[in-house]
Amino acid sequence: MRLGFKEKVSYGLGAVGKDMVYALTATYILYYFQDLLGVKAYVMGIILLAARVFDAFNDPIMGALVAKTKSKWGKFRPWMFVGTILNSVFLVLLFAVPKGITGSSLAAYACIIYIMWGVTYTMMDIPYWSMVPAFTDGGKERENVSAMARSCAGVGSALIQMLTMVLVPILGKILVKDDEKKQLIERSGFMLLSIIVAILFIVFITITCKNIKEKSTVEMKTVSIKDMFKALIQNDQAMTVVIAIVLVNTAFYVTSNLILYFFKYDFGGTNWNGNYTLFITFGGAMQILSMMIMFPILRRFFDSLKIFRIALIAAIAGYVILLLIAFVFSMNSVYVLFIPAFLIFSANGILTVLTTIFLANTVDYGEIKNGRRDESVIFSMQTFVVKLASGVAALVAAVCLSVFNISNDSGSDISTVSLKASSVVGLRLTMSVIPAIVLCLALLLFIRKYSLDEKTVLENAKTLRKKRDEKNTLQE
Repeated sequence: MRLGFKEKVSYGLGAVGKDMVYALTATYILYYFQDLLGVKAYVMGIILLAARVFDAFNDPIMGALVAKTKSKWGKFRPWMFVGTILNSVFLVLLFAVPKGITGSSLAAYACIIYIMWGVTYTMMDIPYWSMVPAFTDGGKERENVSAMARSCAGVGSALIQMLTMVLVPILGKILVKDDEKKQLIERSGFMLLSIIVAILFIVFITITCKNIKEKSTVEMKTVSIKDMFKALIQNDQAMTVVIAIVLVNTAFYVTSNLILYFFKYDFGGTNWNGNYTLFITFGGAMQILSMMIMFPILRRFFDSLKIFRIALIAAIAGYVILLLIAFVFSMNSVYVLFIPAFLIFSANGILTVLTTIFLANTVDYGEIKNGRRDESVIFSMQTFVVKLASGVAALVAAVCLSVFNISNDSGSDISTVSLKASSVVGLRLTMSVIPAIVLCLALLLFIRKYSLDEKTVLENAKTLRKKRDEKNTLQE
């Protein structure tokens, strides 16, 4: 029985909510604690990376728990709902730091709350994506649902990127009436925004849990953590996709962590906030359009692997153009930056959709190769590697901010803050050259290692359906 419109919309809403939460933390947590609260950049970089290392142990455990779960609501939805409630609480705690906490206590607070945020996000994220192979058939239906969900996730992420620095000062002025206290206004604005996002998150995931059910349940053998990593290593295609996800997300997260500083301290000026919002709005729109329009159009003419390569090459070209604009041409208008933004953000949207499709396809491949369907195992690694990428990117960004002394420690008006020439060069190189190199590595990896083309995917799905039909016939 094919999925109906209600099920597709319900699943998509869950993606919108959870990626709004993820985008808020991944994009603004470093800025919030470093630039607004005064935690040293290198300290935050270490905290963010350490939390991701902790997730290396937490994510596979969560995958095992999901695999073992049996309830009248299925194996996925109980974890999704409980994880969403807890994650919403820690999201608010993360952006509502009590004013009395300072110094080493503030760093400890950031570390503990961020780790707990990561644990509870994993609790709902793994079962969310693990549901894809469980309630869809291999081939077009799974590809369409994966693309739709990733598109919705991109919408959630783009909304946060586009609206955060617009809403933060507006919301902040509800609690802080003195316009001179700009940092305090921003701090209060982030707190109120986190509350709004948390409420939307709970509402959207509740709709998902209510309307999405597993189409069929595949019994999964209980395995140890060691066996889980062994199973992943044995699935060479899953390993290829996982490594590619790390590389692609690291590249884009480095840029997303530093672009705010670029506009605030390099592009600068009293209207830096407006220019940043305009740039991010354009980029976010391109990201959404690439998922919803560009990808389906390209899909008519090219297979998924060719589109993946085209997107990677486009992103690399975007970073090269960004570098040329920064050092060769004059940056007297934000609109000139729309050229690299179009290439980078559009590519990001398409690559986000494709990596999920590729990962879902490796579940069928792994079942045929190893005789075991490790959907929760593989998707637990997706959650881990995306968060690992954000941690590595945050550390790279933090090192850049520390080494090149990029901050506003005085809290003075931004129009009076200027960076040294070396700081400007360091910032521009870090946010353009490093991502371009990392994406080149991802392109080489996929060309050499990934082999699940469309014909193979359809053959795998057909083989598994035949085996299950034979099994059902024998049981009858």
